[in-house]
Amino acid sequence: MRKLLVLALVGLVAQLIDGSLGMAYGLTSSTLLLVAGVAPAAASASVHLAEIGTTLAAGVAHWRFGNVDWRVVTRIALPGAIGAFAGATLLSSISTEAAAPWMAGILFTLGAYLLIRFARPLRTDRVGGRLRGRFLGPLGLVAGFVDATGGGGWGPVATPALLVSGRMEPRKVIGSVDTAEFVVAGAASIGFLIGLGSEGFLLPTVAALLIGGLIAAPLAAWLVRIVPAQLLGAAVGGVIVLTNARTLIRSAELDGPARPALYALLAAGWLAALVLAVRALRRTRRARAEAAAAPAAAPAAAPAAAVGVPAEATDAASVGEVPADLAATGTPTPR
Repeated sequence: MRKLLVLALVGLVAQLIDGSLGMAYGLTSSTLLLVAGVAPAAASASVHLAEIGTTLAAGVAHWRFGNVDWRVVTRIALPGAIGAFAGATLLSSISTEAAAPWMAGILFTLGAYLLIRFARPLRTDRVGGRLRGRFLGPLGLVAGFVDATGGGGWGPVATPALLVSGRMEPRKVIGSVDTAEFVVAGAASIGFLIGLGSEGFLLPTVAALLIGGLIAAPLAAWLVRIVPAQLLGAAVGGVIVLTNARTLIRSAELDGPARPALYALLAAGWLAALVLAVRALRRTRRARAEAAAAPAAAPAAAPAAAVGVPAEATDAASVGEVPADLAATGTPTPR
């Protein structure tokens, strides 16, 4: 019972992270299941089965908060389902000994990517145009395959790619990716069911993860508007890197002083990423504050304009200067 309560808490925290970042439910849950000694295929199968319920709840919540672009969802979900089914079939055919370092390597790489991604300022500006199917289709295919073989990866692959495009609001990127993941999780679960049979799913684990995720889904859809993704992404990336490094170090059979030295190096990298994330967050907030303050200064020039005096003349008079266009003729130059 204590283990199930811990798993429910894991599911709750993982869904809060996923709903706020658009990624990391599978990464967080699969990483902890691997640490607990669960076989890679069984861990990924159980997480994806639980995700059917959590992503459905998350999708509904995001839809109600207006965070979903259905055009993007329809164009990314089907290719993602195909990739997830193929990845689940592949992982089911690999032995546990071979799959453990493979899965840990994928999770470690994605965790490192999160560290690098969130240590830099996040792009939130938008440009014109719409995302095309020839971009969304391959993106969904690759993200779905990585998601099933790594026990997570749909969000870390799809969300940053859509954010970098600059053509969607961040909250709609997160909501659309979370909503499309419902189809991806269903396809992966079917692939694991065919490859492993029903005994491949750890049903008590699935139930615990599902309960925690369902509780957190509505709250996560609301938190996406206020939680600083910069810090959360860097923090989660470090946890995933360190926990999966344990499996990789064991597989490489590193002993002696090399092991603690490597852990210390990874911890130092995590700390550096957190510091950079804090700095990037402060710069972003400072830039937003300056942008918000700029329009407030504009009304100061309004009184002069109201009586037919150019704003330049008013500014120049305050410092004892005369604008060039007034000095020549004594009247403002037509503009």
